[in-house]
Amino acid sequence: MKTAEIAQRYLDFFEKNDHVIVPSASLVSDDPSLLFTVAGMVPFIPYLNGTVPPPYRRAADVQKCIRTNDIEEVGKTARHGTFFQMLGNWSFGDYFKEGAISYAWELLTSSEADGGLGFAERDLWVTVYEDDDEAAGLWQRIAGLPVERIQRLGREDNYWSTGQPGPAGPCSEIYFDRGPAYGREGGPAVDDSRFTEIWNLVFMQYAITNVRSKIDFDIVGELPNKNIDTGMGLERVAFIKQGVDNMYETDQVRPVLDRAVELSGRTYGAVHEDDVRFRVIADHVRSSLMLLSDGVTPSNEGRGYILRRLMRRSIRAMRLLGVDGPTFPDLFTASRDAMKDAYPVVETDWSRISQYAIAEEETFLRTLASGSTILDLAVSQTKDAGGSSIAGEEAFLLHDTYGFPIDLTLEVAEEAGLTVDRAAFDRLMHEQRARAKADAKSRKRAIADLSVYSRYRAQGETIFTGYSDLETESTVLGILVDGVSVDRASGGQIAEVILAETALYAESGGQVADKGVIVGPGYELDVLDVQKPVPGLVSHTVEVTSGEVGVGQPATTVVDAANRRAARQAHSATHLVHAALRDTLGKTATQAGSLNRAGYMRFDFSWGQALSDATKSEIEEIANNAVRDNLEVTTRVLPLDEAKAAGAMALFGEKYGSTVRMVDIGGPWSRELCAGTHVSTSAEIGLISLVGESSVGASNRRVEALVGLDAFRSLAAERAIVSQLTSSLKTPRDQLAARIADLQAQLKAAEKKIASFEAKSLGDRLPALVGSAATVGSHRVIAESLGAAASADDVRSLALQARDRLGSDAAVVALGAVVGERPVVVVATNDAARAAGAKAGVLAKAAAAALGGGGGGRDDVAQGGGTDAAALPAALAAVTAALGGA
Repeated sequence: MKTAEIAQRYLDFFEKNDHVIVPSASLVSDDPSLLFTVAGMVPFIPYLNGTVPPPYRRAADVQKCIRTNDIEEVGKTARHGTFFQMLGNWSFGDYFKEGAISYAWELLTSSEADGGLGFAERDLWVTVYEDDDEAAGLWQRIAGLPVERIQRLGREDNYWSTGQPGPAGPCSEIYFDRGPAYGREGGPAVDDSRFTEIWNLVFMQYAITNVRSKIDFDIVGELPNKNIDTGMGLERVAFIKQGVDNMYETDQVRPVLDRAVELSGRTYGAVHEDDVRFRVIADHVRSSLMLLSDGVTPSNEGRGYILRRLMRRSIRAMRLLGVDGPTFPDLFTASRDAMKDAYPVVETDWSRISQYAIAEEETFLRTLASGSTILDLAVSQTKDAGGSSIAGEEAFLLHDTYGFPIDLTLEVAEEAGLTVDRAAFDRLMHEQRARAKADAKSRKRAIADLSVYSRYRAQGETIFTGYSDLETESTVLGILVDGVSVDRASGGQIAEVILAETALYAESGGQVADKGVIVGPGYELDVLDVQKPVPGLVSHTVEVTSGEVGVGQPATTVVDAANRRAARQAHSATHLVHAALRDTLGKTATQAGSLNRAGYMRFDFSWGQALSDATKSEIEEIANNAVRDNLEVTTRVLPLDEAKAAGAMALFGEKYGSTVRMVDIGGPWSRELCAGTHVSTSAEIGLISLVGESSVGASNRRVEALVGLDAFRSLAAERAIVSQLTSSLKTPRDQLAARIADLQAQLKAAEKKIASFEAKSLGDRLPALVGSAATVGSHRVIAESLGAAASADDVRSLALQARDRLGSDAAVVALGAVVGERPVVVVATNDAARAAGAKAGVLAKAAAAALGGGGGGRDDVAQGGGTDAAALPAALAAVTAALGGA
């Protein structure tokens, strides 16, 4: 039974049983404390904890998930994968334990001919929470399971919570017995390799508080509405139904594994280490494909870092299988073909997805090449110094700065007969992870308890009137100070104010929040920010500038009209620039993010190279022609499917409901899903002036523009500068560029001549330097400060010349100088000095320490520097002292 068929049977079964079928949410979670949708219940959390009223009583879905906390286990077990699909059925105050158990047992054990999954009853075991007599009794009554196949486990295994105060409850897990070949008898309590969990039924019935750990908390009572949250692992059911040993061999994953086998020329099933690598590749490539399809792009932070890590682990695994060249064109194509029936977007958006994947592989292959060069130098220096271990700091630098995998560092070191200080590396990694966890924890604390908004959201969605009105009368529904609900706020306090209606736009879709005030009888509030803390609810962060505001009082929101007008211009300009980009570069130049505020817009798009000046001018001209043509701007609210069928573009990462707002500028020329505020006709934008174009990733570019009056003021300022230059240089405007280029050439020639004079001046000092040589220990030593020098290269050249003049006896030259206000010391040694133990790199480090900096280099010539120019005499003395002890 194919994976897609299992999913469809699941949805058909629950639809037949009056469940609303909900499409999968994005892998990019709405929850700001999560990078990804890590479990099937994540999109339903607002309904489960009562923050947002559920739009249906019962639902079912197939949810895409990404989880990387067990990434080191991928490929080693039958069930660990970073991307997985969770089948879920949900009840919000409707059916409870009996219904959940009945539905699960019926679907699992009904014959395939009747639309079920056809599991044999004898192969199924269940676990229940140790005190849940009700669930145990229902399993006996509904499924006829004998007591010995119903095992009771404690909180660690069979009690669910979010880890925060709120809803929680016991759960019941269903296991499949894979048979004696996979482990011991005795059920899931004894061996969870043989007995594989396939479905978890969570009975959310209690409220908990004082959460001290996963198993240590206080139950404070029953919930008014008991909910059902279930999750069945699609991949786990698939590998059982398809008769294979693990999820990597199922129909949606195996094609990637097979292609990796073909590319490597090795055999799957022959060597355990190779098998693990093949599975890692199959899993990680599929996960990367799905993340890319949801708009995540590789980067060095957040979600992009996780994606980059998955992709680079795949490349590394292929390298360990003997493949050094590009593989992603083959591997991603295989994954696309395996997943496109379930997720058509991977095919329809293939051009963009493949562009990112191939660019990332090319970048990392270059990283491996450059990292190998740096590592080779570290190996050489370690050996030359008589060491046997590469410093953990060096290995961490390669990993953290260059993305060079630690296992490759270990491999190269071993080939060179060295080890790596793994303890130091692991300590640095632990410190980095601790910092990341602390940062994540602080973010989670900042938004930890959204339940405070539930009482306001339960009264309905906040009505936004700002599309048509700049002032709206309403009522104060609630006031929060420091996250706590209060009755009133007075002068000087910062508070959140919840209203029934508002004309103030809440930040979303790239458009920043409106500015304005909220006024009422005896009070005035300055609006600092407007946000949507939970879907459908608008919160105004305000400063009470006069009077006192209380719950239940009348309130009028007043939008700053000038700021709103400029923000509308910027947002509409963003749509025009997007359309102009697609006209100029083609349909693959898709939006990857935007920001609009009064007078300014920035737009990120998928593109792999810098735009030429001619291309930027063309984009700017197309956008401004659209302004000139005074195109009509229209908005329509319609079903999402209808909008997509009409060609409306959606922003990756944005969440859309079943009904959306579509904005047209000039009809289909610019047609996007957008909830932002816009001008009525394009001429209202006034002017668009591109002021920047830059890279924001391997395959992402960013254009920035000023809009309206801000664009005019910028161009007027440039005009004034040009006028000043034409006057100062006494050159016509059309000849200005040539005149400046001529002046630059003259300046460069003059600088070259000055450098030549300075170098000759230094060279003239050579005889005196040689004459200053003194004997230190067994070495002839020159240790002199040159004063100011044009470049470190000049100092190096003089040091080498002086060394050669000292003959074949052991000689060391240390010259100091100030280059561009920073001190530099160059050390040169000859063969005899090195044979006697004087190494330039060691001496340069000693000098640099006195300068408050660092240094090093080869044994024959090295350089150090720092920040304290006054310490040059001490730095040269440090070289002499080091030689005296040699």
